[in-house]
Amino acid sequence: MQTIQANSPESISTGQNTYRDRIDLLRSRISLLTGKDKLLMTMYLENGNTFRQLARLAGVNESNIARRIRRATNRLLDGKYVTCLRNREKLTRAEMAIAKDYFLLGLSQRKIASKRKRSFHQILKILKRIQELIKTAENI
Repeated sequence: MQTIQANSPESISTGQNTYRDRIDLLRSRISLLTGKDKLLMTMYLENGNTFRQLARLAGVNESNIARRIRRATNRLLDGKYVTCLRNREKLTRAEMAIAKDYFLLGLSQRKIASKRKRSFHQILKILKRIQELIKTAENI
């Protein structure tokens, strides 16, 4: 009896389709980003620039660019901010801004507190509420 190997054309095409789907999803969500992250992701995905080219342009180490792109990619693919957008009627404008800072821009809770002129505990409480909303939305 013949076994199907992992490198069969079907498994390779499935892997390629998954990869293409992720790239398409990233491209559709780049517009959610702002500033340097948006510029880097656009140059990397749309223009095909390498980490080395981006590092030279930015005047930083290549690993810094790779790390920044990886983090932005993870935040975009995570989809937590997209879930917040889909349920924005349940959140105030300030809560949406905090969700964007935390889930999309990757700011720490302390930086968000400073930026939004709120206490750390207020930010913590708001983020817990938002995370509960995300859990219930994902379970539906």
